[in-house]
Amino acid sequence: MTNFTHFNEHGRAKMVDISAKEESARKAIARSSVQMKQEVYENITEQKNKKGDVLSVAQVAGIMAAKQTSSLIPMCHPIPISGVDLSFEWNALEDKVYELIIDAEVKTVGATGVEMEALTAASVTALTVYDMCKAVDKGMIIGQTYLLEKSGGKSGDFKRAES
Repeated sequence: MTNFTHFNEHGRAKMVDISAKEESARKAIARSSVQMKQEVYENITEQKNKKGDVLSVAQVAGIMAAKQTSSLIPMCHPIPISGVDLSFEWNALEDKVYELIIDAEVKTVGATGVEMEALTAASVTALTVYDMCKAVDKGMIIGQTYLLEKSGGKSGDFKRAES
Protein backbone atom coordinates (compact mmCIF):
# COMPACT_ATOMS: atom_id res chain seq x y z
CA MET A 1 0.00 0.00 0.00
CA THR A 2 2.99 2.33 0.17
CA ASN A 3 2.52 3.31 -3.50
CA PHE A 4 -0.74 5.09 -2.76
CA THR A 5 -0.41 8.81 -2.01
CA HIS A 6 -3.23 8.93 0.53
CA PHE A 7 -2.14 5.93 2.62
CA ASN A 8 0.77 5.67 5.03
CA GLU A 9 3.19 2.75 5.41
CA HIS A 10 0.65 1.01 7.66
CA GLY A 11 -2.10 1.18 5.06
CA ARG A 12 -3.97 3.92 6.94
CA ALA A 13 -5.38 7.10 5.44
CA LYS A 14 -3.19 10.20 5.44
CA MET A 15 -3.34 13.67 3.98
CA VAL A 16 -0.63 14.28 1.38
CA ASP A 17 2.16 16.58 2.58
CA ILE A 18 2.25 19.64 0.30
CA SER A 19 4.71 21.65 2.41
CA ALA A 20 7.52 21.29 -0.16
CA LYS A 21 5.36 22.40 -3.10
CA GLU A 22 5.79 25.89 -4.48
CA GLU A 23 2.93 28.32 -4.23
CA SER A 24 1.49 29.56 -7.50
CA ALA A 25 -1.66 31.17 -8.85
CA ARG A 26 -4.23 28.48 -9.52
CA LYS A 27 -7.67 28.48 -11.09
CA ALA A 28 -10.29 25.85 -11.82
CA ILE A 29 -13.64 26.03 -13.62
CA ALA A 30 -16.24 23.29 -13.15
CA ARG A 31 -19.67 22.85 -14.69
CA SER A 32 -22.95 21.30 -13.64
CA SER A 33 -26.52 21.69 -14.85
CA VAL A 34 -30.17 21.29 -13.92
CA GLN A 35 -32.88 20.30 -16.40
CA MET A 36 -36.41 21.41 -15.61
CA LYS A 37 -39.87 21.86 -17.02
CA GLN A 38 -40.97 25.19 -18.45
CA GLU A 39 -42.99 25.95 -15.33
CA VAL A 40 -39.87 25.82 -13.13
CA TYR A 41 -37.88 27.84 -15.68
CA GLU A 42 -40.53 30.58 -15.71
CA ASN A 43 -40.76 30.45 -11.92
CA ILE A 44 -37.02 31.18 -11.71
CA THR A 45 -36.68 33.72 -14.52
CA GLU A 46 -39.82 35.67 -13.58
CA GLN A 47 -38.90 35.70 -9.85
CA LYS A 48 -42.10 33.88 -8.85
CA ASN A 49 -40.59 31.20 -6.63
CA LYS A 50 -42.14 31.22 -3.14
CA LYS A 51 -38.73 30.59 -1.54
CA GLY A 52 -37.20 33.70 -3.13
CA ASP A 53 -34.59 34.52 -5.76
CA VAL A 54 -33.42 31.02 -6.74
CA LEU A 55 -30.24 31.97 -8.58
CA SER A 56 -29.07 34.44 -5.94
CA VAL A 57 -29.50 31.91 -3.16
CA ALA A 58 -27.88 29.16 -5.24
CA GLN A 59 -24.96 31.45 -6.03
CA VAL A 60 -24.33 32.15 -2.33
CA ALA A 61 -24.64 28.42 -1.58
CA GLY A 62 -22.00 27.66 -4.22
CA ILE A 63 -19.61 30.24 -2.80
CA MET A 64 -20.11 28.86 0.71
CA ALA A 65 -19.57 25.32 -0.57
CA ALA A 66 -16.25 26.21 -2.21
CA LYS A 67 -15.07 27.62 1.11
CA GLN A 68 -16.12 24.46 2.99
CA THR A 69 -14.77 21.83 0.59
CA SER A 70 -12.06 20.59 2.94
CA SER A 71 -14.74 19.97 5.59
CA LEU A 72 -16.67 17.75 3.17
CA ILE A 73 -13.96 15.81 1.34
CA PRO A 74 -11.66 13.96 3.75
CA MET A 75 -8.24 14.35 2.06
CA CYS A 76 -8.84 17.83 0.67
CA HIS A 77 -6.51 20.50 2.09
CA PRO A 78 -8.04 23.63 3.62
CA ILE A 79 -6.81 26.41 1.36
CA PRO A 80 -7.24 30.16 1.19
CA ILE A 81 -9.76 30.91 -1.53
CA SER A 82 -8.90 34.09 -3.44
CA GLY A 83 -12.14 34.25 -5.40
CA VAL A 84 -15.27 32.34 -6.39
CA ASP A 85 -17.50 33.31 -9.29
CA LEU A 86 -20.60 31.43 -10.44
CA SER A 87 -22.31 32.09 -13.74
CA PHE A 88 -25.56 30.82 -15.23
CA GLU A 89 -26.70 30.24 -18.79
CA TRP A 90 -30.05 28.94 -20.05
CA ASN A 91 -30.57 26.46 -22.90
CA ALA A 92 -33.98 25.64 -24.33
CA LEU A 93 -34.18 21.91 -25.05
CA GLU A 94 -36.94 19.88 -26.71
CA ASP A 95 -40.48 19.45 -25.35
CA LYS A 96 -40.51 22.64 -23.23
CA VAL A 97 -37.56 21.50 -21.15
CA TYR A 98 -34.95 24.02 -20.08
CA GLU A 99 -31.41 23.48 -18.88
CA LEU A 100 -29.60 25.76 -16.48
CA ILE A 101 -25.83 25.57 -17.06
CA ILE A 102 -23.80 26.39 -13.94
CA ASP A 103 -20.12 27.34 -14.19
CA ALA A 104 -18.08 27.75 -11.03
CA GLU A 105 -14.67 29.44 -11.16
CA VAL A 106 -12.41 29.28 -8.11
CA LYS A 107 -9.01 30.92 -7.66
CA THR A 108 -6.24 30.72 -5.09
CA VAL A 109 -2.54 31.30 -4.64
CA GLY A 110 -1.23 28.24 -2.91
CA ALA A 111 0.55 24.90 -2.99
CA THR A 112 -2.43 22.86 -4.18
CA GLY A 113 -5.17 23.34 -6.75
CA VAL A 114 -8.81 24.30 -6.49
CA GLU A 115 -10.43 21.67 -8.70
CA MET A 116 -12.34 20.12 -5.81
CA GLU A 117 -13.55 23.54 -4.66
CA ALA A 118 -14.87 24.36 -8.14
CA LEU A 119 -16.57 20.96 -8.48
CA THR A 120 -18.11 21.30 -5.03
CA ALA A 121 -19.35 24.82 -5.78
CA ALA A 122 -20.98 23.71 -9.05
CA SER A 123 -22.57 20.67 -7.38
CA VAL A 124 -23.99 22.53 -4.38
CA THR A 125 -25.30 25.30 -6.63
CA ALA A 126 -27.23 22.69 -8.66
CA LEU A 127 -28.50 21.02 -5.49
CA THR A 128 -29.69 24.38 -4.15
CA VAL A 129 -31.62 25.10 -7.36
CA TYR A 130 -33.26 21.69 -6.98
CA ASP A 131 -34.06 22.30 -3.31
CA MET A 132 -35.62 25.68 -3.95
CA CYS A 133 -37.76 24.42 -6.85
CA LYS A 134 -38.69 20.86 -5.82
CA ALA A 135 -42.16 21.97 -4.65
CA VAL A 136 -42.95 22.81 -8.29
CA ASP A 137 -41.27 19.77 -9.89
CA LYS A 138 -39.49 16.90 -8.16
CA GLY A 139 -38.58 15.48 -11.58
CA MET A 140 -35.76 17.95 -12.26
CA ILE A 141 -32.51 16.34 -13.37
CA ILE A 142 -29.12 17.40 -12.09
CA GLY A 143 -26.72 16.78 -14.95
CA GLN A 144 -23.12 15.74 -15.19
CA THR A 145 -20.62 17.67 -13.11
CA TYR A 146 -17.12 17.96 -14.50
CA LEU A 147 -13.95 20.02 -14.66
CA LEU A 148 -13.81 22.36 -17.65
CA GLU A 149 -10.33 23.69 -17.07
CA LYS A 150 -7.59 24.27 -14.54
CA SER A 151 -4.38 26.24 -14.54
CA GLY A 152 -1.31 26.41 -12.33
CA GLY A 153 0.58 23.85 -10.35
CA LYS A 154 3.05 21.08 -11.07
CA SER A 155 0.72 19.07 -13.32
CA GLY A 156 0.20 22.08 -15.61
CA ASP A 157 -2.88 23.31 -17.37
CA PHE A 158 -5.92 21.31 -18.44
CA LYS A 159 -8.71 22.31 -20.78
CA ARG A 160 -11.52 19.90 -21.65
CA ALA A 161 -11.88 19.39 -25.39
CA GLU A 162 -15.16 20.67 -26.82
CA SER A 163 -17.49 17.80 -27.64
